[in-house]
Amino acid sequence: MTVSTTPSAAAELVTAVHGPVLLPTDDGFAEEIAVWNVANPHRPLVAVGATSTADVAAAIRWAGRHGLPVAVQSTGHGAVRPAVDCVLITTHRMQDLTVDPAARTARAAAGVRWSKVIEAAAPHGLAPLNGSSSQVGVVGYTLGGGLGPLGRTFGFAADHVRSVEIVTADGVARTVDAGHESDLFWAVRGGKGNFGVVTAIEFDLFEVPVLTGGGIYFPATHAAEVLHAYRQWAPGLPELMNTSLAMLRLPPLPQLPEPLRGAFVVHLRVAYLGAATDAERLLAPMLSAAPALLGGVGEMPYQAVDAIHQDPVDPTPTRERGVLLGELTASTVEGLLAAAGPQVDVPLIMVELRHLGGALGRPPAVPNAVTGRDAEYSLFVIGLGVPDLVPVVDAVTGAVLAAAGDAAVPGVLMNFSGGAGPEALQANWPPADRDRLLRVKRSYDPTNVFSTNQAILA
Repeated sequence: MTVSTTPSAAAELVTAVHGPVLLPTDDGFAEEIAVWNVANPHRPLVAVGATSTADVAAAIRWAGRHGLPVAVQSTGHGAVRPAVDCVLITTHRMQDLTVDPAARTARAAAGVRWSKVIEAAAPHGLAPLNGSSSQVGVVGYTLGGGLGPLGRTFGFAADHVRSVEIVTADGVARTVDAGHESDLFWAVRGGKGNFGVVTAIEFDLFEVPVLTGGGIYFPATHAAEVLHAYRQWAPGLPELMNTSLAMLRLPPLPQLPEPLRGAFVVHLRVAYLGAATDAERLLAPMLSAAPALLGGVGEMPYQAVDAIHQDPVDPTPTRERGVLLGELTASTVEGLLAAAGPQVDVPLIMVELRHLGGALGRPPAVPNAVTGRDAEYSLFVIGLGVPDLVPVVDAVTGAVLAAAGDAAVPGVLMNFSGGAGPEALQANWPPADRDRLLRVKRSYDPTNVFSTNQAILA
């Protein structure tokens, strides 16, 4: 049975939820299911625009009665594979947000983007552990671990979650934390959307009295000098200094400054919790490695944090994969340059190194399922997701990741795992954690209702 051929079944769902219920033939269906990564278009049987936890629970119970899998989407940034022949629950209408400045916490419903949290927290001198783009949704990012511009200083976003409100496969709404259903609380913080639909999370906010940040662009002709300088410089940085380095192939867009338009550049990103004078002293070795094309670092309000990474804002077709590195060696740098440097013509958008360590390497006060704590760097590759280029992109991406060589360590950050399948995702965790994760999965979702996107069971 399919929903499209059973109007009575769809009518039953319409009466059960307050939000819109849309079939593929309905006006607004395409807009409702749209993704940011347009290389992975969803093809659900029905879309449910949830307005509340009750709507989410009703949609999950309805899907269970009809034997359908369930997918969930807020902003569409997290789509790494299409959701097909399922019930797609969209949560962007769920916009409740409260900030408690005394407790330094926030509670965000499933549809809230980081930009909304940043604006609400800023008047109190507080900031969340958002990602490199404030346009990403709070929930999906956090459930995948959440590696943001202040990660070395404070840790993963998932490390600072107080509680999670989640609807599991039985359609039951639960609030889980360290003292209530602690196994599920452990698993969902790092295990992404495998255990239910999260309708809200409560998390810590942090005092950020001074943020010194920005980005510095270096020309293609000095890519080797900059990458090798970064390899020598990053390991000695204090935890207050958060950095990443990316080789970018920028499009020839008129809104880009002339030196960057259509150019290959190396982009150094900096987020330092301290004064600009101290940041300049720490940055001196990188600034002396090569002449900069553009950019700089200075004190900024936290609301301007997007200026550090300058992530694209328009929907784009991409394919992505990542690995973790125990160290950044000279041979790895040479391998990255050989596979994706300015001298080769490859359909890649970005090859990025993020410096980890610091608070990212320490276990949180309340343990969770986030992986990657033994790594010192994340290597992440984004290629063009145009169908005709997919074989080339995958081959080139493989060559870039292979450059890690002996420096690679097991696992990958969940949010940077791309379209990896269940077997590959399970390999992210050591055996004991993997077994615990699968026990929780089978306990709360015995029929694998949540089997789309980054699924740990096929």
